[in-house]
Amino acid sequence: MTRSSKLKTAILSGLLAALSTAGVQAADLSVGANIGNVPWEFQDAQGNVTGFEVDLVNEIANRLGKTVEFVNTPFNGLFPAVQSGRINMAISSITITEKRLESVSFAQPYYDSDQSLTATAASGITGLKDMESKVVGVDTGSTGDMWAEANKAEYKLGEIRRFEGLSPAMLDLVAGRIDGYISDIPALLYYVKDKPELKVVERIPTGEKYSIMFNKGDPLAEEVNAVITTLKEEGFIAGLHETWFGAAPEDTTSTVMVLDMPAAK
Repeated sequence: MTRSSKLKTAILSGLLAALSTAGVQAADLSVGANIGNVPWEFQDAQGNVTGFEVDLVNEIANRLGKTVEFVNTPFNGLFPAVQSGRINMAISSITITEKRLESVSFAQPYYDSDQSLTATAASGITGLKDMESKVVGVDTGSTGDMWAEANKAEYKLGEIRRFEGLSPAMLDLVAGRIDGYISDIPALLYYVKDKPELKVVERIPTGEKYSIMFNKGDPLAEEVNAVITTLKEEGFIAGLHETWFGAAPEDTTSTVMVLDMPAAK
């Protein structure tokens, strides 16, 4: 190939590349989410990403005049992703903790939660008292993971097996590869409601609150926090609760009450 031919080829390649991306514009907000985390963020029958937090983020973006792209990210990968700037914010029923506040920022919470133990109906397991020497599944890096590690000795738990999300854990639970699964109670109650072979056998009180996570000190956190205040005052988030859980939230919960942005002590 002559030098002239090489130059023509390079110009043509550049034009084709430009044409292939013409009209394609990156979204204003890149939002990490562990897709498959029902009812917070998951794919519906048509393959669309939907859920309580998806609806919430879409409305927040609308109020800010921004577009959104959801990036499927394993739960444990959400933390380095926001800290490195690969995503602008993260959702996936993320609990605010003092430890996390040391390295990331959160907007005010919008959901109160606890942990739970789920088992198969045929297992005979009725609560944590039956989990002695049993294999328990948790989501890697989650508050359920932290709770299981902290309480392993008290309940004489056997092996703690870690998963990247609810779906693979449920497959192993049904297959008998784990005996119980410890995770956030709203997701489990939603998941098992039409699956009689599975049962949430015990609520584990932990007093958790969910919110949207940002890189430490990111001004976007305050912008989003202000929108969440407005959405609470308008009853929008309470409406999401009714849509996804079939009941109105209590007035004393963070779904309704306007709260301060959490800060590390």
